[in-house]
Amino acid sequence: MPSRRTLLALGLASTAMLTACATAPSLSFSERPPIVFMHGNGDSAALWQTTIWRFESNGWPRERLFAIDQSYPLARDDDTVAQPGRSSTADSAAFLKAEVEKVLKATGASKVVLIGNSRGGNTIRNYVQNGGGSAVVSHVVLGGNPAHGIWAVKGFRENNEFSGLSAFMRQLNAPKGPNGDEVTPGVKWLTLRSDNNDKYAQPDGLWIGVPGQPTNIGFDGPALKGATNVVLPRVDHRETSFSPAAFAATWQFLTGEPPRSTAIAAETNVVLDGRAVGAENLSLNGGQVTVYAVDPATGARRGNAVHSKNIGADGRWGPFSARGDTAYEFVLSAPGYGITHIYRSAFPRSSSVVNLRPERLAAADASANAVVVFTRPRGYFDAQRDTMRFDGQSPPSGVPPKGSGVSSSRLRVAAAEPQRAVTGEFNGERITGLTWPAAQQHVTVLELTY
Repeated sequence: MPSRRTLLALGLASTAMLTACATAPSLSFSERPPIVFMHGNGDSAALWQTTIWRFESNGWPRERLFAIDQSYPLARDDDTVAQPGRSSTADSAAFLKAEVEKVLKATGASKVVLIGNSRGGNTIRNYVQNGGGSAVVSHVVLGGNPAHGIWAVKGFRENNEFSGLSAFMRQLNAPKGPNGDEVTPGVKWLTLRSDNNDKYAQPDGLWIGVPGQPTNIGFDGPALKGATNVVLPRVDHRETSFSPAAFAATWQFLTGEPPRSTAIAAETNVVLDGRAVGAENLSLNGGQVTVYAVDPATGARRGNAVHSKNIGADGRWGPFSARGDTAYEFVLSAPGYGITHIYRSAFPRSSSVVNLRPERLAAADASANAVVVFTRPRGYFDAQRDTMRFDGQSPPSGVPPKGSGVSSSRLRVAAAEPQRAVTGEFNGERITGLTWPAAQQHVTVLELTY
């Protein structure tokens, strides 16, 4: 886990940079309206875990922080054509509208704050502009939102939601008001972007599969005319929302003051819960989750299971009363997926969005004795920026020598050997798990929290 000093230093650096940037009118410091967090393409509510912890650690009430899970979170290839397992821009906006209405009813508030990452920003903009959201939304924060598309190339997937030439994107960005703003008036807007390290705001098409071809999108693609636009140096696509620097910028924008700290304050009593879900964010109705306390240095289990639950229709695997100083192994077995062993760092605070996703063995894993996945859900691996090692290899397999475009690495243990420990390290966070037999459909996942 990164040290408190490291996290605080990152936050203070961000706050200093923001002093001249956060010019939008803010909430009074005593107000705490509900916040609704909207995840990005293919993601889930779980990615907001550390952001929620930082809000709580600075005094925002837990009961006013809502991270939501959209079913079928992947965008259609063509927004105008129905596609199994995918959602349209209209689907996403309708989902967000319904969730906001639930939050308003539950809290009695008249307005909400919306915070979105990546595609979640498209959903928020569409809802505010076209779905009536401007009447009930006070502030919007967009991290890494492809506000002008990921590409704008004539004849190349123009009907895709992420094309800057799509009808969807053109109507969102049509000038509004006397200044020609791109944002809906009456709502205060903040965009957070990387200086040049966001894989989806690049002038070259490397990360969309056409290296060497121009995308006609610049590093400033996420910025919007009429918004407060803040640049966070060297952050990657997901870190525009989930990093300490992004939190510091967001808090400053909402309250007009820097946060007390970007560090996560520990709680005495930690209760964990979440959903067991597949890639479509649908509950895994069936199967089981079993939790073991483990030795963080070896991955070995410390005794019998400390929690076990069969997964029902709602997908909930908790609640589980955890220890904030203990590392855990979550064993998820679900029909059609095999058995996934997820190793995590200790949880300093309670969370209701510890979503668990099973990992499938791939065709390339067929000859492996064991398979271990090292993954960073809230950011990417950057060989030029980060200190990292996976089973002794640095950078991990599959991580390119330049750029932040890969968030996981896969280790295939080919030789038959006894069960052994495998360690993944990233910028001070260290996770160790055990190998399990791939022949029996087991997969090990080392999942970073920070």
